[in-house]
Amino acid sequence: MDVAHCYLDGNADAVEFCPHDSYQHVLAASTYTLQEGDCPSRSGSISLFNVDANMGRFDLFHRVDTVGIFDIKWSPVGGSNVGSLLAQADADGFLRTYSLEDNSDGAEGSFLKEINGVKISSSMCLCLDWNPSATSITVGLSDGSVSIVSVLESQIEIQQQWKGHDFELWATSFDIHQPQLVYSGSDDCKFSCWDLRDSPSKLAFQNIKAHKMGVCCIVKSPNDPNTVLTGCYDEHLRVWDVRSISKPVNETSICLGGGVWRIKPHPILPGIVLAACMHNGFAVVKIEGDNTEVIETYSKHDSLAYGADWQKCESNQEGKNKSSVVATCSFYDRLLRIWMPQSDITT
Repeated sequence: MDVAHCYLDGNADAVEFCPHDSYQHVLAASTYTLQEGDCPSRSGSISLFNVDANMGRFDLFHRVDTVGIFDIKWSPVGGSNVGSLLAQADADGFLRTYSLEDNSDGAEGSFLKEINGVKISSSMCLCLDWNPSATSITVGLSDGSVSIVSVLESQIEIQQQWKGHDFELWATSFDIHQPQLVYSGSDDCKFSCWDLRDSPSKLAFQNIKAHKMGVCCIVKSPNDPNTVLTGCYDEHLRVWDVRSISKPVNETSICLGGGVWRIKPHPILPGIVLAACMHNGFAVVKIEGDNTEVIETYSKHDSLAYGADWQKCESNQEGKNKSSVVATCSFYDRLLRIWMPQSDITT
């Protein structure tokens, strides 16, 4: 069911609902726009929206102009850092962090205050992920490198950086159950895992055969410590058993069409994931054992499907289908939509 939509000021590439209790109504959306010509430039923005799907509310209340952004992520709940932080990976090779602040003058709404920024590389920062304690961020770079950055109070410092892949590194993420492990995936078709307890980080495994094209996203299942999900340009979502970390097993896969750019597990319901499928819209997928099936598709975007996320609402605890709210965005048409799945994803 469609709730609301709007058009952003630039090409839309990521949407992220804030997971923190006081701000679960806040949606961040980022853009990346290439200005071609004699002096090409990459511009971007972060827009904050107030979302209440049950009331039909979808209001823009804050925007920050930036350089072109490839990825944004809110800090996880329960982390060591105080407050709600938003991290940004951008085209200038910077990792920036913002704090979500309330207006001190009593005015309605909140705003983003830049806390810190550090130039990671002369290459572009393409993707990022927080560790569970919100003390480190892993960043993927356009030259194939992985960077591990410490985030302590207002200080950002590069801890490790190494050349992990041959081409652009579009996916990197921490193992939320074993945060000493970091996964990475690249246009070189390699799916890798690194052990941060060694310096430089030791390669725990590298699979070079399963993905037929570039690896776009890697997500650890929040409910199953043995399962990792990968998305690929070859249009497949793959389910991996990582109990033997030196030799993960590709248990099953499903063709979603269009290239699987982003995967987001449901915040409450085990085995339910949202996938952004580039040329084929969005899909809600159910993973149960060896059985993987599409239970709903959403095709009301007319451009590359890049950004997707579930709202992390307390009402989700009720387990009711009506309380599952989704944000999706597409690139060239700059479209941002809020909707609710029509199928019963609770069964």
